Amino acid sequence: MIGISKLYCGTVEPSDALRYGRHSSRLPSHLLQFSKDKKPVVVWNITRACNLNCMHCYAQATLKSIEKELSTDQAKVVLDDLAGFGAPVVLFSGGEPLARNDLTELASYAVGKGMRAVISTNGTLITREKAEELKQVGLSYVGVSLDGMEEVNDRFRRKEGAFRAAISGIENSLEAGLKVGLRFTISKLNRDQIGPIFDLLEKMEIPRICFYHLVYAGRGSDLISQDLSHAESREVVDLIIDRTKDLHDRGKPKEILTVDNHADGPYVYLRMLKEKDPRSSEVLELLKMNEGNSSGRGIGCISWDGSVYADQFWRHHSFGNVLERPFSEIWTDMTDPLMSKLKDKKRYVTGRCARCKWLDICAGNFRVRAEAATGDLWAPDPACYLTEEEIGI
Repeated sequence: MIGISKLYCGTVEPSDALRYGRHSSRLPSHLLQFSKDKKPVVVWNITRACNLNCMHCYAQATLKSIEKELSTDQAKVVLDDLAGFGAPVVLFSGGEPLARNDLTELASYAVGKGMRAVISTNGTLITREKAEELKQVGLSYVGVSLDGMEEVNDRFRRKEGAFRAAISGIENSLEAGLKVGLRFTISKLNRDQIGPIFDLLEKMEIPRICFYHLVYAGRGSDLISQDLSHAESREVVDLIIDRTKDLHDRGKPKEILTVDNHADGPYVYLRMLKEKDPRSSEVLELLKMNEGNSSGRGIGCISWDGSVYADQFWRHHSFGNVLERPFSEIWTDMTDPLMSKLKDKKRYVTGRCARCKWLDICAGNFRVRAEAATGDLWAPDPACYLTEEEIGI
């Protein structure tokens, strides 16, 4: 994640310690993701079931789960292991996590073990009662996916009424006192919705939004032709920066982040250099602390059937299954060549990535996207929009 509001506007935000903290001895257990001895944030797709049918779903969710899912008791054993291992955050996702009746129970159990529990949801199933339940068990954050205003979002979700139901879920969450953020996946199909989404953010007083660059995984693989060109990516990132600055200057700051394209970090820094911003040197240091893509190191994934992956998009290579071995053992087993290489991926990237002067900041960007586009997981990420001059070639 690239904290646009933090880097460009210098805001102090709740997640700063996650991205920029360095020494675990100075951090509480739930803020260790980006310490030097980091343990992974775990995305747990606890179900494949979903009440929607989104065109870009990386999990290829289905109306009803077609595969065996971990039981509540099995899930609690996994949470015991994650807590003992030191995983700072467990992000319950899906499918739609609220499609599981035991989500609140699992979130409560995770919190009781000292972890932060958050959810990634389409928001449509968050009733007032459910929002109150989630607040009572100590859920830290509700991330609701919206990919545009009503017409565009419903087209992405393939269900009329999805937008209005999600807005109702957001309102219920805010009323219950839950921290809410939006999740927006950018493509040619909705890039014109970024402005209206910023307007919605301000109108509803939603404190946070993450703009995701498209990853070619699951049904998202069918949208490769709809990914932004390099020029469009630059325009979009500039727009996000400009709108973030506008909110900040008007005394309505929001936490704005971009996700899944670490070229955004150097791009922000280079823009600040051109603008002769006195904070540019500070921003460079923050980017070094952030360390770029963290698949297989600072983030991991458990699937509905217990399979362990390097991240939530990388579903064609499992490192093992938590029903057979604890996550903590799987994650630290370096006998798997890919797991070993992902722990220090900068040594293995090729092409312009290997020669890029921002490699320590970006860490080679998204390997899943490179593999999907080229067949070579160590090839340059095709979504990197920085020019040869900008990367020092």
